[in-house]
Amino acid sequence: MALVDIQVPDIGDFDEVTVIELLVKPGDTVTAEQSLITVESDKASMEIPSSHAGVVKELRVKLDDKVKQGSVVLTLEVAGAQAAAPAAAAAPAPASASDASTVPAAASASAQTAPVSAAAASPAPVAAPAAASGPVEVRVPDIGDFKDVVVIEVMVKPGDAIKAEQSLITVESDKASMEIPSSAAGVLKELKVKLGDTVNIGDLLAILEGSTAAAVSSSAATPAASAAPAPSASSASAGSVASAAPASVTASAASAPAAAAPAPAQPAHQPTATPPVGLPHASPSVRKFARELGVPLVELKGTGLKGRITLDDVQGFTKAVMAGDTRTQAQVAKTPAPAPAASGTGVGLDLLPWPKVDFAKFGPVERQPLARIKKISGANLHRNWVMIPHVCNHDDADITDLEAFRVQMNKENEKSGVKITMLAFLIKASVAALKKFPNFNASLDGDQLVLKQYFNIAFAADTPNGLVVPVIKDADKKGIVQISQEMGELAKKARDGKLSPAEMSGACFTISSLGGIGGRYFTPIINAPEVAILGVCKSRVEPVWDGKAFQPRLMQPMSLSWDHRVIDGAAAARFNAYLGQILADFRRIML
Repeated sequence: MALVDIQVPDIGDFDEVTVIELLVKPGDTVTAEQSLITVESDKASMEIPSSHAGVVKELRVKLDDKVKQGSVVLTLEVAGAQAAAPAAAAAPAPASASDASTVPAAASASAQTAPVSAAAASPAPVAAPAAASGPVEVRVPDIGDFKDVVVIEVMVKPGDAIKAEQSLITVESDKASMEIPSSAAGVLKELKVKLGDTVNIGDLLAILEGSTAAAVSSSAATPAASAAPAPSASSASAGSVASAAPASVTASAASAPAAAAPAPAQPAHQPTATPPVGLPHASPSVRKFARELGVPLVELKGTGLKGRITLDDVQGFTKAVMAGDTRTQAQVAKTPAPAPAASGTGVGLDLLPWPKVDFAKFGPVERQPLARIKKISGANLHRNWVMIPHVCNHDDADITDLEAFRVQMNKENEKSGVKITMLAFLIKASVAALKKFPNFNASLDGDQLVLKQYFNIAFAADTPNGLVVPVIKDADKKGIVQISQEMGELAKKARDGKLSPAEMSGACFTISSLGGIGGRYFTPIINAPEVAILGVCKSRVEPVWDGKAFQPRLMQPMSLSWDHRVIDGAAAARFNAYLGQILADFRRIML
């Protein structure tokens, strides 16, 4: 057994990066190329891998430490075969085991200057001496040996004025998330990628128009850049990750280590105080872990450096959701005692921490894991209830004649095998109401109201695994029988767990029906980004005054929840009243 110091490999032209996550601890057994720590620059987060396999003897860094190429990360106790070239591993060369084993021990003194020589030997790109005008193609620069990285954020849109080195998109591999900058300045004419696309070196990102004073190298503009010196032979090497970080579109800039002579400062390296809006601030390994558990990172508030989401945050969120709380344990622990009501600011709601109770001390208990559907929907429902100012109107609709018509239709169509339900009539009636009151068929997008010209109606379906919401597409173009048939097919898929994401997306308005169970009224939670939802309960016969006498009428309870940011009380009352009129006399739907 021998002790080997694992050092930070070549991380490109980043001088110092911050340790934001420790992925191992003393006593852990690690394999070669296993990630040890996560570091972050102003442009990329990256994981530093181990060049050897062994047991962690001592951690030499802690959270928030600044490290650079050659900094010792930890001491590893390795077997004899692994320790054959300790001098090579100690040199600030790329952290790949295969690279380290090729460096003779006698050359360790000159290893510091090797990256500089490599950079000097490679042809340096030459900036265009004069500004040019016209369409300019912006392509993915050298991102090392990563293939098919996923676009997780688009930062610009057509028409935006783009500066040289301004970030255009954020991409993510299994080891790093990085921003891809523009190699030129101008006005964005066309964006060639979208969220979820996979890109590689040389792929066309955008087309700019206007002045292009930025330096563009041929290696950054074409896939031929793969012939440039690779920073590491290992696919998981942090040296490759560093070259993937878009500090510059030139190949030589990514190979300039800290030992090189001071270079002119580049505006693209100015620190960013906060992560881009809408992009969860987390390392790639945390993102992967969250995806495996089905945890929506946008619902988490990170407890790490600069609000970064850590592995503990994801684990805490999962445990908290299973216990009925959507906050992480770390957040609960850090929640300060609330100020007296008179001095409360209202920021953060000034809530007490969630009570921690040992239920077993009061009697026998059984713990069951929360179904994945409930974990996901629970977080969404919590967000919707907190963020949407709900108001709920309750009303009754006389469906005596409509129910008689429905029973008659089912008798006549008994051989068809399609059972017509009251919910099918409610869907058709809702379409008519949405056409008359278009603000209910809308969504908020910032300061704009998106009025939809299509009518997709969702209905809540109860399944053994939880509530799901299939969508009847283009309900305005379908008849009652067709809607009933499609509802039956979607409900069966929901119970079998075979609904596709496409069959649960694109809704304009949702109906939640408890008619088959009971109840009177309830307050359904709006399904964002919709602005209203209709809840209906079991109908019952009631005496209704007709001006001369009380008559037995079948009354349908209706509960309409609406978003007060878009809809006011008068419009909601009119919507409910009109919906009730249609259900009372379905002939009105033809008017």
